Amino acid sequence: MDTGRSGLATLILLSLVAGWSQGLEILPAPETVKAGDGDSVMLPCRFRVTSADIGPLDIEWSRTPSNLVDSPIIIIDYSGDRVYETQLDDMKGRVHFSSSDPKTGDASLNITRLKSMDSGRYHCKVKKSPGSKTISIKLNVMVRPSKPMCSMEGSQEIGKDVILKCFSEGTPPITYFWSREGSSLPSTAVADITQGTLKVKNATEAYSGNYKCVASNEIDSSQCFAKLAITSSSNNAGRTAGIVIAVLLFLLILAIIIWCLFWRKKKKTYEKEQSYEIREDVPPPKSRVSTARSYTVDSQRSSLGSMSPSNMEPYKTHYDRLATDDLGRLPDHSPTINHSFKEKGKWSEEKSQGYNSMSIV
Repeated sequence: MDTGRSGLATLILLSLVAGWSQGLEILPAPETVKAGDGDSVMLPCRFRVTSADIGPLDIEWSRTPSNLVDSPIIIIDYSGDRVYETQLDDMKGRVHFSSSDPKTGDASLNITRLKSMDSGRYHCKVKKSPGSKTISIKLNVMVRPSKPMCSMEGSQEIGKDVILKCFSEGTPPITYFWSREGSSLPSTAVADITQGTLKVKNATEAYSGNYKCVASNEIDSSQCFAKLAITSSSNNAGRTAGIVIAVLLFLLILAIIIWCLFWRKKKKTYEKEQSYEIREDVPPPKSRVSTARSYTVDSQRSSLGSMSPSNMEPYKTHYDRLATDDLGRLPDHSPTINHSFKEKGKWSEEKSQGYNSMSIV
């Protein structure tokens, strides 16, 4: 009797399941889909209809923004065997149905060239009278980790502590993993996977090497490298001294070059000024002796010419003597006008004496 009751219950349950399966049905889909910026993603929406669903098929995809304040916005729909593309400027050309014929049961949505602003909740609504079903999928567009920046803090000397740092930007959470190429991490190294640091305590030369940091989130990863070279303090002092000497030598050479250029420019400026300067200390050209002599002789001759031939006779001998002295005397290279005036004065004095003697006669 109990067996009969259990069989009756099973029959009733199967009848109910059969009744439910006769209507429109959307197959299960994931509640959340994650993708990286720049990628493409598919939001699944597959359905089944039965002979009981006799009305026209309508499919509608809408999006609720992440702020959950605005009402859902239709981004694409299918009605009357025709696809109506999105009217949203930020999604034009990037959304379309996965199937070329959605009425076959595949209303999945493809979104290409994802952006962070595409994040939100998407709703797929399938309607075929008298049935109507809706599912929601949350899309989370994640930003990939940027190329991390590796740096070091502390002195790279034996016995000192050195901290290797790694930082990347992207959708959190971002985790950091440090490793050393060709060997394991030092025994004194302590890593922080959330802060991206690797602290190496009491460093030795054996800790030297190339260290790699990998920054990762749920969709991607990126890496950078840092070179650790542990040396003794004496080597560091010698290296520092060499750097200082090189810098001083460079500054000295630079100063010499600047001084040479300045001196050359100053010299050109001086030569240019000298070429336009008028020389005031140059003496005037010297007079020729013949001019002075000619002036003296001509003056004497003009004075004699005023006398009559009869009066010239007493002075002929004196004139011949003066002419002979002037012709026999070598020219003086520095004659002066005063000398000529002196000769003329002498001649005047002799002439006056002659006149006096003539008057006595």
